Formats: sequence, C-alpha cells, structure tokens
Amino acid sequence: QVHLVESGGGLVQPGGSLRLSCAASGRIFSLSTMVWYRQAPGKERELVARITAGSRTNYADSVKGRFTISRDDAENTVFLQMNGLKSEDTAVYYCNAVTNYPSGTALYWGQGTQVTVSS
Repeated sequence: QVHLVESGGGLVQPGGSLRLSCAASGRIFSLSTMVWYRQAPGKERELVARITAGSRTNYADSVKGRFTISRDDAENTVFLQMNGLKSEDTAVYYCNAVTNYPSGTALYWGQGTQVTVSS
C-alpha cells in the first residue's frame, strides 16, 4: 500500500514559479514510477510529467522546457518544479504512483493540490 500526500500548490502570477511535492509512504517508493497529472475545470485529467524508478523522464508537450520532475528516493518524495507558469496551467495537480507487484500492477493517487495562475 502506498499513501501519497501532495503539497506546494497555491496562487501565483503568470510567469511565476511553484514547486510541488508528493510525499509517499511505503517501502516500495523507489520501485515505483511516479507521475504528475492535472485536471482543469471542465477538462479531462491529463498527464503532465513522469519519472521512472530509473529516473527516466517524459513530459507533456505543453510543459516541456518549463516543468521539471525529480525524485528523492531517500525521502520518498517526488517533485514538480514549475517555471514560467501560464494561466492555462491552472488545475488541480495529482500525484500518482504506479507500482509493480508479483501479483500485478497497482495505482495509487494523492488528494490533489490546487494551482492557480492569475494576475
């Protein structure tokens, strides 16, 4: 079982920065692929950035060059550094863990943190 808690959201002006954190419980964090999703009002949830257990990363085209995902396995935490924020980045951001067990793959979700980009 993995329990995820996001933090770091808030209100920021266009062009500003925020750093989201997702703290995970459980001993298998280092074996999990960690993903940040976001969901804006009236829109479907979309993948923002992903980092594998081996620290390979990939990003949505809309955030490439502005967002950086990283992980600290010693602290069981994944981060999303968001720079050059735009109004269209406004959404609830969710942390997701994809964990492979011998019996199959499990998905875990955090409760989400609100990011609002507005002047």
